[in-house]
Amino acid sequence: MDERYDPKRIESKWQKYWETSKLFNVKEDPDKEKYYLLEMFPYPSGNIHMGHVRNYTIGDVVARYKRMRGLNVLHPMGWDAFGMPAENAAIANNSHPAKWTYENIEKMRFQLKKIGFSYDWDREITTCSPEYYRWEQWLFLKMYKKGMIYRKKSFLNWCERCQTVLANEQVEAGLCWRCGKTVRQKKLWQWFFRITDYAEDLLAYCDKLPGWPEKVITMQKNWIGKSMGAEIRFPIENTNEQIPVFTTRQDTVYGATFMCLAPEHPLVLSLSKGTLQEEKVCEFVEHVSMQDRSSRAVESYEKEGVFTGAYCLNPLSGARMPIYTANFALMEYGTGAVMSVPAHDQRDFEFARKYGLDIVVVVNPYDDNLDSATMTEAFTGEGVMVNSGRFDGMDNVKALDEIASFLEQEGMGKKTISFRLRDWGISRQRYWGAPIPIIHCKKCGIVPVPEQDLPVLLPENADLLEGGRSPLGTLDYFAKATCPACGSPEARRETDTMDTFVESSWYYERYCSPNCDSEIFDIKAVNYWMPVDQYIGGVEHAILHLLYSRYFTRVLKDFGLVKYKEPFTRLLTQGMVCKETVSCPKHGFLLPEEVEGNGADQYCKKCGEVITLGRVEKMSKSKKNVIDPNILLEKYGADTTRLFCLFAAPPERDLEWSEQGVEGGYRFLNRVWRIALNWIESIKDATSFNGSPDLLEGRTRELFKKTHVTIYKVTKDIEDRFHFNTAISAIMELVNTMYGIDPVKNDTQDIGVMRFAMESVALLLSPIVPHFAEELWETLGFETSVLLASWPSYMEGALLKDELLIVIQVNGKLRSRFHVDVNADENTIKELALSDKRVQKFINNKTIKKIIVVKNKLVNIVV
Repeated sequence: MDERYDPKRIESKWQKYWETSKLFNVKEDPDKEKYYLLEMFPYPSGNIHMGHVRNYTIGDVVARYKRMRGLNVLHPMGWDAFGMPAENAAIANNSHPAKWTYENIEKMRFQLKKIGFSYDWDREITTCSPEYYRWEQWLFLKMYKKGMIYRKKSFLNWCERCQTVLANEQVEAGLCWRCGKTVRQKKLWQWFFRITDYAEDLLAYCDKLPGWPEKVITMQKNWIGKSMGAEIRFPIENTNEQIPVFTTRQDTVYGATFMCLAPEHPLVLSLSKGTLQEEKVCEFVEHVSMQDRSSRAVESYEKEGVFTGAYCLNPLSGARMPIYTANFALMEYGTGAVMSVPAHDQRDFEFARKYGLDIVVVVNPYDDNLDSATMTEAFTGEGVMVNSGRFDGMDNVKALDEIASFLEQEGMGKKTISFRLRDWGISRQRYWGAPIPIIHCKKCGIVPVPEQDLPVLLPENADLLEGGRSPLGTLDYFAKATCPACGSPEARRETDTMDTFVESSWYYERYCSPNCDSEIFDIKAVNYWMPVDQYIGGVEHAILHLLYSRYFTRVLKDFGLVKYKEPFTRLLTQGMVCKETVSCPKHGFLLPEEVEGNGADQYCKKCGEVITLGRVEKMSKSKKNVIDPNILLEKYGADTTRLFCLFAAPPERDLEWSEQGVEGGYRFLNRVWRIALNWIESIKDATSFNGSPDLLEGRTRELFKKTHVTIYKVTKDIEDRFHFNTAISAIMELVNTMYGIDPVKNDTQDIGVMRFAMESVALLLSPIVPHFAEELWETLGFETSVLLASWPSYMEGALLKDELLIVIQVNGKLRSRFHVDVNADENTIKELALSDKRVQKFINNKTIKKIIVVKNKLVNIVV
């Protein structure tokens, strides 16, 4: 055993061994219980960051632990390789998305191996490879044939200068992130998955996910957004048309005094056409098209609208209602039309006051009568119906169902359910994505690509056009196609590509048989491995990725490809990695390596100015509060880096960066190394003591029992709670106890117990610091990997305490404490408490009224 702990040598040695021995490779084994551990796969950005390290370290501990418990563990890794970041980086670096992506995969694979993660690399998948996305295209065709997919026009963010569609994330303050020009809403053809067909089931099963965090379930429920209400039809004056409106407040329909349509609503321009309002309406629609139309952004806007020049009729009150188009009405909610009830909705109230519209009270508080002329805000509480015809005097909550039934009876509406969830638009007018397997023929219309022609290959040698535009439509060898139905050579291939969320919605199934080339996956393999037992990833994916994955699993089940509805049995959303920001008056945010000095005397290396320490925030490139994992690996090694990520905070909490924390982890491993070095000559050929603790005494007995207690605690912390920080703390305490045994004595009992303790430390540390544990295990004389050893078991009898800690109170206040033999009787405990010197000061010759003994806990002396 080397005198010094040398992480570089040790880690390189064991990484080579793991790779050549293929220790982490697995296959289906019906005789073994399976365990599928999966972390959300990364986008190949080029460098792993501390968030990756933490996420994957958490997963690796669980995977290694479960393997040592005898389970057949699947722990794969791959790359979410399509998408905008590759295009953006290609533009910034004058490269090609394919070249950039594949180079980054090579780089990141090397980095992940350097940290010692136990991945089965033979199962590696890359979503931009044709072998992967051909099956995505195959499933698209199956879904299209079954009516699960449709095409319609939809509004998107459009940059005229760049001639491209932008994601919401690429629109900054209404401007294109690339060129800085105004972004507008443009209607384009889009492909949609009918995820809303599964809305009810997706919502119902939110309550059948006991292994998921409550906050994630709540986010899923809110995104699906089920609302019980009514659809009410408002006739348009002097036409045969009606405006259907969804509302959850049908009790207030008599108070609806105007109608608001989303600017994108198809009726807006047609209603205003030929009226004096036509020009104003067109200007308003154009104005709104330049705004961010996300629900979050709309909430922050000043409420604006324009009268369309048309009226509709309130179906119950008969009132004539002016029809407005308003910026707060959204096509994505309900029907894109809002019956506005200003007396009982604050937004409508403010709009009515602004534009001088009628306000009619239809619900009074139980103890007051409202006057619309003097109201300063809308009344949204419960109360009694007024100005509501036959429903006057009724409690408004009861009236909800009564009015809905009446509308249904009279043919004016119906009871209905609405969901916030909208069908999933999967079209992307971008290059770097999976081609949509559709051909457009002038004669035949939309024609699916025949299955035998899959995959539709993305031409990886094509260059992006100016501004990052997709070249697919300009490439005749790609875009021109022969119609499979009629044989026309004039057909055109679909040039949109699929949303990258499609790739990540089924990758976990592909891992089960990544090399299967005859079907989407080997059904037998999927039946063995799925569902995923433990899924780990960031809470930022709590809605879309997880919801789409749940939806895709249901689609696969409907096709008879899987037997389950939910893909992930348990979910852990780990916290963020955070660090304080550092800035300089001249150069703004600084990287850690751009700062010199310590404590209050820190300066900018560039200009010498005193730096300012900012808030502790999530590590981000923009604020430069990042730590490059490669620096840690070089200075401390992978095991110390892993140890810090696990010890600094429980996995669900944010982890705050601390140089001292990393140093502390490194010191601990050196401490374990030294005690092993001190004892190895004595224990290397010894037999581990596994007898009764009753055969031991003194510190040797204490160490033996402490080892069993530690095994118990570490097992519980990993198995039940994933509290790796407290598990590591318990191992540290055990090592402290080991230092209490003198290696010079060489007592036979000491040697046997120390051997047992050292073996236990190696086993317990194995999932956490695997290279270190492998080296220690080999040093102890074992010829096979520590990962192939069984997880240590604890002796129930050894968990029993020899002593109890008893707290002493005087008149209920803590005054002292002492240890007593576990078998001490009550009189002995009383005598020890009364003889305690600190307690005697508080008794001070006073009369003792009584002594209360709470068994095994405390003594309360009442004076």
